[in-house]
Amino acid sequence: MALGAIAADRDRTYHLALARGRDMHEVRIAGQDILARQLERAERNYRRFHEHGVRAVSVMGAIGSGKTSLIERMIALLRAADRHVGTIAGDSAGDDDHRRFAAAGASSVNLNTQDDCHLDAHRIEHCLDGLPLAELDVLFVENVGNLICPADFPLGTDRELVVISVTEGDDMVRKHPKIFAQTDLVAINKVDLADAVGVDPKVIVSDYARLNPHGTAILTDARHDRGIDELLEALGMGCTSTPW
Repeated sequence: MALGAIAADRDRTYHLALARGRDMHEVRIAGQDILARQLERAERNYRRFHEHGVRAVSVMGAIGSGKTSLIERMIALLRAADRHVGTIAGDSAGDDDHRRFAAAGASSVNLNTQDDCHLDAHRIEHCLDGLPLAELDVLFVENVGNLICPADFPLGTDRELVVISVTEGDDMVRKHPKIFAQTDLVAINKVDLADAVGVDPKVIVSDYARLNPHGTAILTDARHDRGIDELLEALGMGCTSTPW
């Protein structure tokens, strides 16, 4: 699915042309209504998830933070507990993450945004048509890799998870306050490399606690499976034999 250019005509109406295969979908919205329309679509996605009993999680983070690896590890644990998992792999181009999720056993849809730096509720709505929602227990939506644009576009998921890596430095929360202030779960990943890069994860945890005192920060190391169980517990998806 590709997003065409946004252009304003004389009546100041914006045109968003979305291509899906050979089918074109055109959305006409006035400039001041863009956010309102996105919120409406996000609410529609939210209701759709709940109608099918799907726990949906939006996963955000910079390129290289380890989003994909963490999702892979969570897929493995969920599948071992007989949960059915779906993914939407968002990226500007390519299908690398999509193929990794599919190889891990998830029902996956690939979503390329081309020049756009974020997913939005309209794109997600179309992707849901390609997933067996009635068969899924969990859906992970992996956003495009950055910490700025996705903060402004709710997708309709139950939870939002932000992933940052110690290799990005200990100032990531201070540099991106908006996304951390509105997200109640943060995975501080690649903690096995903290000493090597001279970063103290406690600094990141402290910064996040000051900005969002109600949030939860979990130290993770996807490569060595550290913190994955805790992350699933924080998402309300503890892998036990008891139904949710």
